[in-house]
Amino acid sequence: MREGLIPMEASTTNQKTQLLRVGDLARRTNKTVRAIHLYEELGLLLPATRTSGGFRLYEPAAVDRVKWIDMLHGMGFSLQEMRTVLRDWWSSQLGPEAMGRLRALFEQKLEETRESIKRHQGLEKELRDGLAYLQTCGGCGTNESVVGCVHCGVDHGVNHEPVLVSGLKSSVERSSRPRSNRSSFVPLSEVERPREAGA
Repeated sequence: MREGLIPMEASTTNQKTQLLRVGDLARRTNKTVRAIHLYEELGLLLPATRTSGGFRLYEPAAVDRVKWIDMLHGMGFSLQEMRTVLRDWWSSQLGPEAMGRLRALFEQKLEETRESIKRHQGLEKELRDGLAYLQTCGGCGTNESVVGCVHCGVDHGVNHEPVLVSGLKSSVERSSRPRSNRSSFVPLSEVERPREAGA
């Protein structure tokens, strides 16, 4: 086995008819061939053998390995972190030791996932509130400019503007000097950083 590659559990059969070419593996896992090659380079995946023409052939278990990589990616793991997880697993001397490390990691990721769900639920509520507010703007017949929208007096059916709307229209005064006939609306040109000379 080449140095740095992490083993996969081998199939109990040696029938080449069950082996997958890289394109087949990519299609079954909805990945690109390039992604499969990258997993192999990082030691996350191993071909079972190669054809006489040099084409990689993978065990059916490679499908589960790629799905495992995809799932860990969804949990926020980088490919290098996945490699560490595999190395820790295969370097453990005892099964209970390996399972204990895996259990601790899963508990940590479960807590992080629950916190992420809470944050996304909060974002979902903000989006719902923002959409409900903006829905009332669809029938506005005043043809106001965006500056007029900042000072809109139309009843939107809420006591306070949703943060996703009010945050867009609010600004921080950059000086105490009054700006006559100017709204608190900040044009994009005042927000963008000027390019340095020669940039």
